[in-house]
Amino acid sequence: MKQRKSVYIFILCSIFFSAKNFAQDVTVEFKNYKIVSQLKQDSNFIKWLVPYADSMHRSMNKVIGFSVSTLLNKQPESSLGNFMADCMKEMAEKKFNKRIDVAFINFGGIRSYIPKGDITLGRVYELMPFDNLIVLQTVKGNVLKSFLDKIANAGGWPLSGLTMKMQNGIAINILIDDKPLNENADYVIANTDYVANGGDDCAMLKNISKQNIGYLLRDALIEYILIFTQQSKPIEAKMDNRIIYAN
Repeated sequence: MKQRKSVYIFILCSIFFSAKNFAQDVTVEFKNYKIVSQLKQDSNFIKWLVPYADSMHRSMNKVIGFSVSTLLNKQPESSLGNFMADCMKEMAEKKFNKRIDVAFINFGGIRSYIPKGDITLGRVYELMPFDNLIVLQTVKGNVLKSFLDKIANAGGWPLSGLTMKMQNGIAINILIDDKPLNENADYVIANTDYVANGGDDCAMLKNISKQNIGYLLRDALIEYILIFTQQSKPIEAKMDNRIIYAN
């Protein structure tokens, strides 16, 4: 018990020194304590946590919407991916007050699913646990083509505003607003800041100017679901061959 209290004290002291003495070098000695099932619970610490845990559970269990079916993430296209990409495009257009040609969600950034039935706030946090921001970039068509080739080589990502086929890891038959991709034209695309900053092997986007208003993708999802709820509509996401393999 005393050992674990020492750990808590060390954590609090670390926070204190970081906030108050960030410009000074601080040396702190500590010991490692192995966490095993035989350790007794610190009843005092558990009591201290209770009001915070209860408040968090109430918030995370709040129902914000309803899904008529289970939405899963898969490649090359999925109902969940379509729903999230549509959300990013629609909500980003509202918040940035700008027309967006295409919105993307990196496949690996989707960490859960939406089950059939009630959608809780906690479910959205499980789906998108990272504080990823929505950012806009204006890119040349040839850069967008390079980005789409990366997506094709990865097996497909969720997207909205564009259709394409994948053949041998290359994007082909690309249509934006029902028009073929013009490699000399400018396109406004929405992505997470992680991807726009070159994450997930997207170096072609890294040095392109970004518009960022501090809007989290997770917040966009929450607001998007609430819009359906306020209109007494359930979530209904469908597959529509946005991204498929060429025959």
